[in-house]
Amino acid sequence: MTRPVTLTTNAGVATITLSQPEIRNAFSDEVIGEITAAFEAVAQHAAVRAVVLAAEGPAFCAGANLNWMRRMADYSREENLVDAGKLAQMLRTIYTCPHPTIARVQGDVYAGGLGLVAACDMAVSVDSAHFCLSEVKIGLIPATIAPYVLRAMGARAGQRYFLTGERFDAAEALRIGFVHQVVAPEALDDAVDGLLKHLLQASPAAVRACKRLVQDTAGHAIDEALIARTVEGIAEIRASAEGKEGVQAFLAKRKPAWLS
Repeated sequence: MTRPVTLTTNAGVATITLSQPEIRNAFSDEVIGEITAAFEAVAQHAAVRAVVLAAEGPAFCAGANLNWMRRMADYSREENLVDAGKLAQMLRTIYTCPHPTIARVQGDVYAGGLGLVAACDMAVSVDSAHFCLSEVKIGLIPATIAPYVLRAMGARAGQRYFLTGERFDAAEALRIGFVHQVVAPEALDDAVDGLLKHLLQASPAAVRACKRLVQDTAGHAIDEALIARTVEGIAEIRASAEGKEGVQAFLAKRKPAWLS
């Protein structure tokens, strides 16, 4: 029996793949648990330099599995709290993964699936993909995914697409900043590989620190506390082994040790 989520690693890149194309890679509590476990596993591997979140079939992720939704329909408030907490933990695990993450969007993304894309650091989509925050159509709200989706598309776009539940295409996803790049299907892997090339050439420690820097800085007031954190951050990285090696390699016009 094929697992709903697979994990492979090659040359410093971990690929986590949603592998249920027959149900459009829809969520269930099992899938949520496996995605969480996969990201927790790659977070522990220092040899991993980047993570690609991919999917098989015509859809990237269609949101909640119908059978799972049928079970949820009879849940009490307390059971729903536990259930939603697992989804929230999955998204946070992706968002806080120490390695840079790329969503490889090969098809349509609906409802909770947008949370998967938004929780990743980067997203590349095929031009034929469509996106939809469809929760209001069935009397629900995209609450658990909202912190990540709104960081990706902004509050103004969120006000439209959260409220209307209308479908939008990849060109619109690019315009509002939800994805970083839109390409033809045959160019998708080259686009992802282009991002990976840059990530693998950079200092691993600096990339991890930059990821934390963005998360700790974006949206925060530029006050004395934030300034102090940025000063501390640059001082720490300058004094680190990789920081010193990188500067010395640059001055000596040689490759840094992490590329040797």
